[in-house]
Amino acid sequence: MKNLLLQCLIITLLFNINSNAQNTTSLANPETIIRLDLSNNKIDLEKVDFSKFVNLEYLSLKDDHLKELPKALFLLKKLKTLDLSGNDFKVLPKDFSKLKTLEKLYLNDEKNLDLPQSLDILAKLPNLKSLYLDNDRINYMPSEMLKLQNLEYLSLRQNELKEFPKNINSLSHLKHLYLNENSLPLDNVELKNINFGFEIDF
Repeated sequence: MKNLLLQCLIITLLFNINSNAQNTTSLANPETIIRLDLSNNKIDLEKVDFSKFVNLEYLSLKDDHLKELPKALFLLKKLKTLDLSGNDFKVLPKDFSKLKTLEKLYLNDEKNLDLPQSLDILAKLPNLKSLYLDNDRINYMPSEMLKLQNLEYLSLRQNELKEFPKNINSLSHLKHLYLNENSLPLDNVELKNINFGFEIDF
């Protein structure tokens, strides 16, 4: 019984679904699944009953080219990490704010994303600590970013930033800021002398 419980706690389910694969609704014992990887697949998420994944903590929908997120996704009451990188939606829906347990969110390679509007939604997530916005063609930091007061890790790698986001120190809990592969003036003396209270990677 102890071994069975341990398996339920550490299980990682990896789907490699194509047009010939079985329907995901046939998955047995979804309540035992902690991690679910549905990345890089052509799947109909409307057929996935997320309400049965009551213990799911990690979900990847990376590179699925989704134009909309399924409403059932917001029924995941224990979700901590969500990877939505490489999709095609333009804004996060209002129901996204129901993911109250979410701590880490990946929104890399989202070049069509309305970032200011999406940040307004993310500001309603009390436990969001890590946000990844790499390679999103961001050329300035929206003021809405400062609403994410619980952020500890913010990644803006591979974007088009030409000026350092000076108001970033308003994020009082920030521990690490990633700005690698932008067009920032690294030799700026003023920047080097500012004590932000957190680590910065260029």
